[in-house]
Amino acid sequence: MGLRRKNKSPPVLSHEFVIQNHADAVSCLAMGLLLGLMFEVTAKYVIIFITVQYNVTYTTDDKSEPIHFYEYGPKDIATIFFYMLIAIILHAVIQEYVLDKINRRLHLSKTKHSKFNESGQLAFFYLFSFAWGASILTAEEFMTNPTLLWKDYPHSHMLFQVKFFYVCQIAYWLHALPELYFQKIRKEDIPRQLYYICLYIAHISGAYVLNLQRLGLILLVPHYLVELIFHASRLFYFSDENKQKGFTLWALLFVMARLLTLTLSVLTFGFGLARVENPGFSIADGNFNVLTVRISCLAAICLTQAWMMWKFINFQLKKWREHIQNQIPKKKLTYTKSKSTKKEPNRANFVNGAVKLEDGASPRTRKSKAL
Repeated sequence: MGLRRKNKSPPVLSHEFVIQNHADAVSCLAMGLLLGLMFEVTAKYVIIFITVQYNVTYTTDDKSEPIHFYEYGPKDIATIFFYMLIAIILHAVIQEYVLDKINRRLHLSKTKHSKFNESGQLAFFYLFSFAWGASILTAEEFMTNPTLLWKDYPHSHMLFQVKFFYVCQIAYWLHALPELYFQKIRKEDIPRQLYYICLYIAHISGAYVLNLQRLGLILLVPHYLVELIFHASRLFYFSDENKQKGFTLWALLFVMARLLTLTLSVLTFGFGLARVENPGFSIADGNFNVLTVRISCLAAICLTQAWMMWKFINFQLKKWREHIQNQIPKKKLTYTKSKSTKKEPNRANFVNGAVKLEDGASPRTRKSKAL
């Protein structure tokens, strides 16, 4: 009787071991930070990782309740690190209990499997971020009064929801960098994903540090809606290739979102901030309203939108060419079939090499001439 071979576990601290157990290790680290709240000695240090820092409280004569605002500072790095760990854990949970189960049913190829996982993760994130950002916008008056985007700048005081939103956004996109290793992303897909991950980190962090949280929030919400439609359409396409109507809606909203981004950016940096009463540069006050910063921010946004439109146009042209190439073989096939049916005689009228007429009539024989 032969011995049954058991699957050997990978060596400790090897690449495969880290990839398979990274979620468990991160969960233990996050749990250790949470347990630190139970002890008075460590609580004052651990609280920096878990709660939002730099609280500023104002009291007014009209209202008895104080108003709480928040600023940013170096301690936010610890908070971002903790919620980056939470993002890694949630990523692993969604992958194992949702996406992997769907992948087993669809039986996708390796290329489609990687894209399906990417779209699945991003669809969850975009849906959550869009709903959260839209709720903040409805509570504020940014959409009804665009002058609030630059009025009373610098906007160094943030509400709790606004600051926590930015902390979670930066934490999520930072967690996407190690996920390229944990998820075994193909080498061909790494540059493409690195581009948009770094762009998200740069733009969201820039809006957070430069006290442009209002502009960043009102630009992120419609952008996340467009991206949500794209990745949801791609998920439906992988399940059934005939479902492609969502890409048409995405293409229309994509162009509108780019125009909205450029319009609000030019309006804010070109006209609004240039006419505020307190222009100047002061890191202590959080005031970065100088010409150099305004031009740099506007140029960064315009270049990013131009790059996105260039990628979008190339994507649409590629799909159009593929559609034309798929239509040409069909036309050639139908043309050759019709041509062959016209040229070939009816084989049913030939029996043993002799022509057989309809109704049982025989062909008329020729009379031979006498020589």
